[in-house]
Amino acid sequence: MSWCYSLSNDFCAPKTLFRGFDMASGPTRTSITASLASLSALLLLSVSLVATAGQVHIHGARIWNGPDHTRVVLDTAAPIRHRVFSLDDPHRLVVDITDARLSGDLPAAAVDDVLVSGLRSGVRQGDDLRVVLDLKQPVKAKSFQLKPNGTYGHRLVIDVSARSLPAQAQLASRAATSTASAPAGGVRDRDVIIAVDAGHGGEDPGAIGAGGTYEKHVTLAISRKLAARINRQQGMRAVLIRDGDYFISLRQRIAKARAQQADLFVSIHADAFKDRRVRGSSVYTLSNGGATSEAAKWLAERENRADLIGGVSLAEQNDVLAGVLLDMTQNATLEHSSIAAERVLSKLRALGDVHQTRIQKAGFAVLKSPDIPSMLVETAFISNPDEEKRLRSGNYQQKLADSLVQGIIDYFEDYPPPGTRFARDDTPSGDDLGAVLPGVHAPAVADHLARR
Repeated sequence: MSWCYSLSNDFCAPKTLFRGFDMASGPTRTSITASLASLSALLLLSVSLVATAGQVHIHGARIWNGPDHTRVVLDTAAPIRHRVFSLDDPHRLVVDITDARLSGDLPAAAVDDVLVSGLRSGVRQGDDLRVVLDLKQPVKAKSFQLKPNGTYGHRLVIDVSARSLPAQAQLASRAATSTASAPAGGVRDRDVIIAVDAGHGGEDPGAIGAGGTYEKHVTLAISRKLAARINRQQGMRAVLIRDGDYFISLRQRIAKARAQQADLFVSIHADAFKDRRVRGSSVYTLSNGGATSEAAKWLAERENRADLIGGVSLAEQNDVLAGVLLDMTQNATLEHSSIAAERVLSKLRALGDVHQTRIQKAGFAVLKSPDIPSMLVETAFISNPDEEKRLRSGNYQQKLADSLVQGIIDYFEDYPPPGTRFARDDTPSGDDLGAVLPGVHAPAVADHLARR
């Protein structure tokens, strides 16, 4: 006869548990005591395993440090129930997750993070998980969950930002705004401002080359070189929309450019395609209607998924595009976007291969500023092994930056914004660019968006 004392077949008690139990002659008191003790241990183990099986596993965590916020991301095996609250003396942010357990360690906070000094975790009430963010100052917190996509599974996102700026930071911010809005050397001599947008970042790596190169790293390197090259040019000033490895939503990118009263928005990317032989650069502008090609449509859809990968709350997703496309200035903005893009594309043709010889158009969300001419530059195909190597080369990145700047200069020489150094000795072309410049004929647009 075989014996199995267990709650399930998966936890069947081995015969060694019943050593001393003679089926023929009957049990002894010692053997019965030993067997009961073993069965008790097995029962506790089974109950523990059943309880653990019902918990949601937190199997990964990342922390991203931005200039004005810090983001903590927890990878969860399934949707979770959680609550977030703050504690003082010292300042902490507590995240309680019901029926969950953490696998592995939490990441360390960056030394230069001005908000978070560290992360730690512990078990709460037996089955719950508590994650604590130790803080350097009081914060505002926002949390939301993200559904799985092609890159990540379920995620819990916690964003923290300063509850109030220190007095010195407020003064510095005020001074920076004043510098951006007050023309240098008088009303007619302000610099033209170019918003340089490094695509992707943080949770959103963008395309990944065959050699493991992340698009987000390439775009940041090129953008920094482009900004430095712009700043060396008299009469021009660059504003980097992203200057580190952190995520910025598509709407926030537009808002940052508008806050700096940019005259031109240039978004830097590195294309990818399933056919690794495809190569060359392309320049895109916004289309109100259909895309100029299936490839342009496919690319716009891929780039517009950045918010889903990088992490935007449902409320923000519903509001990203609503109300941004306003007819009162959009047509003139689109026209000047195409003109600027043509100037840039002509310089890229001189540098090397171009994938599309004409400007391509599609519904790129990041280009939907109502009053800033905007373009998206796909510098090369990171999916092409040869171009991936070039994109990683500092020398090639600088050549790209130089070509882009030459195209931008050509545009502003032909269409100088009123009140800038480019317009000092020139009369603006017949189609007055002032009609689409922030603060000229678009204050109603700015006010509308500011209230959203």
